[in-house]
Amino acid sequence: MSAKKDQTGNAKSQSFPGFDPAALDPYLVKDPQSLAVNLARAAENFGKAATEWLGPRERGAVVDTLDPLSDLIKSLSKVAEYWMAEPQRTLEAQTLLLSSYMAIWARSVARFSGEQVPPEPELPRDKRFADEDWTNNPFFAVVRQAYVVTADWAAQLVNRAEGLDAHSRHKAEFYLRQVTAALSPANFALTNPEVFRETVASSGLNLVEGMAKLAEDIARGGGELRLRQTDESSYIVGRDLAITPGKVVARNEICEVIQYAPTTETVFRRPLLIVPPWINKYYILDLTPQKSFVRWCVEQGHTVFMISWVNPDERHAEIGWENYIEAGIDFALKTVRTATGEDDVNAIGYCVGGTLLATALARNSDEPKPRQSRVASATFLAAQMDFTHAGDLKVFVDDEQLAILEKHMADVGYLAGSKMATAFNMLRASELIWPYVVSNYLRARDPLPFDLLYWNADSTRLTPASHAYYLRTCYLDNALSEGRMVLAGKPIALSDITIPVYSLATRDDHIAPAKSVFNGTMLFGGPTEFVLASSGHIAGVVNPPEPEKYRYWSGAPLSGSLDDWLSAAYAQGGSWWPNWQNWIAAQDQTQVPARQPGGNRLKTLGDAPGTYVLVRS
Repeated sequence: MSAKKDQTGNAKSQSFPGFDPAALDPYLVKDPQSLAVNLARAAENFGKAATEWLGPRERGAVVDTLDPLSDLIKSLSKVAEYWMAEPQRTLEAQTLLLSSYMAIWARSVARFSGEQVPPEPELPRDKRFADEDWTNNPFFAVVRQAYVVTADWAAQLVNRAEGLDAHSRHKAEFYLRQVTAALSPANFALTNPEVFRETVASSGLNLVEGMAKLAEDIARGGGELRLRQTDESSYIVGRDLAITPGKVVARNEICEVIQYAPTTETVFRRPLLIVPPWINKYYILDLTPQKSFVRWCVEQGHTVFMISWVNPDERHAEIGWENYIEAGIDFALKTVRTATGEDDVNAIGYCVGGTLLATALARNSDEPKPRQSRVASATFLAAQMDFTHAGDLKVFVDDEQLAILEKHMADVGYLAGSKMATAFNMLRASELIWPYVVSNYLRARDPLPFDLLYWNADSTRLTPASHAYYLRTCYLDNALSEGRMVLAGKPIALSDITIPVYSLATRDDHIAPAKSVFNGTMLFGGPTEFVLASSGHIAGVVNPPEPEKYRYWSGAPLSGSLDDWLSAAYAQGGSWWPNWQNWIAAQDQTQVPARQPGGNRLKTLGDAPGTYVLVRS
């Protein structure tokens, strides 16, 4: 059969319309001897990576007591048991999958035969399959379609399995996503067209260098893979990040308190205290000058104080939730009052820092605190109070897993920051894990500088007492929202917080889901403004006005469900920051002369960003 030619004169295959056989050339090995040598070198480097992983375990330096693999197997085994319990179910499951495979096979054969076939069902858009050969190349097109239908088939098995309680089903769905993300054909050299072409073009040098990088990253992690998501050499905290001018004006064993230098002649009378999460470092709110919420607040005329939490180790093992309130928030409020002489403070709490702030406010609602400022308004950024719909992090929280975690933390004296970082990355494994595995270790590429991902990798350890209390009381028991959380020997209620509240949720948040934040916001006892920003837990919050990115919704009465609220809210393009500024200014517009860090009452202890934030895990 003669080949037709397209307008450029190149032969086109009649058996697979639109496919040019010349497109196979990048996949044909030109130098098999060099490829064989380099594959052997890559295998040798992979062996070094394995040694770096096994060595610390053989020496007892690394003990894998926190292994999600066992929970994954247990969760998915329950699904498998259901489908294998009766032959009819097993046949149904097999038929469901095989019918999808046969449809792919029949379509591919028809196309190779030159027959006219209906357009292929449009597959979901996925960055992993952006290369055009996932569609144009017959082999990779079939591989991709087979992967998609297999993943969909497995998801259906989980959804249709009977006899699973809600938590077991949630875990099975989550772990199935981990498996399907890991087994994507984009993650393997022979089934990823980009990696395949680069391997042929370089005779396998990409794999040699990639496996060497893998060994380096496991060595850097002391036997754990420390996945590089950004060029860490491009940033230094205090030089490139966290550079808003200020001074450390107080310090104790749990935190440093930073006061930032003013840039306006007058400032709002009420100082602003920010309580960041201790699960991460505070400078997510003070990244580069263009992205710094702290710098922007200073420019709006706020006297900004920031808590910078210690990066704990085994010496801090007994520091619990109430210690973070008393030696963190209460200590900072005393510092603010000493530095400014003001009784009223506007406070912001971000993520778990917001949860801590809310519990402190409820705890102190009927207890006068002499010689410390009073919180007159509270802003909560992506902070959960009701954990009923707390998202995929609840997968890791049940009595069995918490018992294992608590024993691990008791043995070590803390929870390593890498453990939390891995958990967060697993929430979006297809974006935060596997693309970097492919880029770093199969394509041997160095990651690009990215300030947010540098911060993400700069993790902190967690104290056993505080973390166990948080997980059990909030995630497992949901005691805060139900008025059963006990602090200072008595239960606390969020309804006792009657000061004005501004609560921000982000629409695509995978850590503090918008529905969860909204439901918690309904529990406060005073005037409350709820705002929903687009994007996620970080990008939705750290969204300065100048680029005019994203949008936010506001202005609807706080009632009903999140969907009800959203249908009545007003959408506006750009950042939520100016909306918050208008709200906070309306609380008290009184201006006073600008205040220098420490005033005349506190001796400064050093320049911002302080010392605690510089301690690496």
